[in-house]
Amino acid sequence: MSTVLIAPAPAPARSALTGWLAVVSVTIAIFSIVTTEILPIGLLTSIGADFTISDGMAGLMMTMPGLIAAVTAPVATVATGRIDRRIMLCLFMFLLVAANALMAVAPAYWVVLASRVLIGITIGGFWSIAAGLAERLVPATSASRANAVIFSSVPLGSVLGVPAGTLLGEIAGWRMVFVVVGALSAVVLGMLAAFLPPLPAHTVTRVAVLRGLLRGINVRFALLATFLVVLAQFGAYTYVTPFLEQVTHIGPGMITLLLLIYGVAGILGNFLGGATIVRRPHTAFAGAAALMASAMLLLPVFGRWEAGALVLLFVWGIGYGAVPVSSQGWFAKAAPNAPEAASVLFTAAFQATFSLGALVGGLVVDRGSPATVMLLGGGIAALVIVAVATHAAQRRSWPDR
Repeated sequence: MSTVLIAPAPAPARSALTGWLAVVSVTIAIFSIVTTEILPIGLLTSIGADFTISDGMAGLMMTMPGLIAAVTAPVATVATGRIDRRIMLCLFMFLLVAANALMAVAPAYWVVLASRVLIGITIGGFWSIAAGLAERLVPATSASRANAVIFSSVPLGSVLGVPAGTLLGEIAGWRMVFVVVGALSAVVLGMLAAFLPPLPAHTVTRVAVLRGLLRGINVRFALLATFLVVLAQFGAYTYVTPFLEQVTHIGPGMITLLLLIYGVAGILGNFLGGATIVRRPHTAFAGAAALMASAMLLLPVFGRWEAGALVLLFVWGIGYGAVPVSSQGWFAKAAPNAPEAASVLFTAAFQATFSLGALVGGLVVDRGSPATVMLLGGGIAALVIVAVATHAAQRRSWPDR
């Protein structure tokens, strides 16, 4: 396994403030991307009603970006390996602005899906670069903290993006939601251009590098655990709004509140996962999966009441909040000498399974019920615990890739 090394030009000295402004810019950028990606969760029924399609068909809005992102992550990274990463980040953010504009004016559902293709390209390209960027923006002693800040944008998309988008959709219509997110994306594009330093490629990721990583035992475990936990998450969470409407029997205002509570719990879970993954990587992943499995399996029983749904969504939020930072941490530890390649695998695995989960959940919800989707998700999340316990029993250290 080898990488093509490129001697970087000497970088000008940067203050700590400038470095953290760059971190904040990347954080808000990922927040915009995540929010755009998962907004259909809160707007699923209203968008579906506008185009007279089923909940399962509307779920393609979640399936499409993940599928495209899974392909884009390795292709874009390999194809643009010698281009300054700052330029690529700005280009991907411009695509997000265009995608939101297209979504806002879409006259037919196929145009909506075309917009989601652009979002998928943005996700695959931006995440592959940004997921391992913290150590290039701040001193090494602050890199882990900066990484946690960047990944806090994932649950923030749930805590702020989806509830706020759902509320705005109720007030002004779902199209206005994408106008607002598009405007935010344009502002973020300006921030990235202003605050990111030049980021010349230090290594060029080749296809051979990715193939070499796939032979590593810890990398393969990270892929398996990520596949199972993300399949469970988006097979179930994509259809949480229909569940709350049809099983809990609550209105849009209460749904927005519960999604907000879920998101707050996700922020807490993100920082708990970030702190735990460094010292106890198996515990972090297994604990997150256990909380998710418990919440999903109990929702069809106790989610019939508002109080039960509230408590279980809070538990679910803590569990899933720890997943992205824990998963990325596993990939980074399993491939310390190829951080961008590790980020590519993380992004591809995450997004491909995101897409598959939404698709499988859509098939189940159209042929069964939202409660059935929750049970399926809980069963899959429980398999993560088995996978983690099996890997932990092998007592392998990180250098044994």
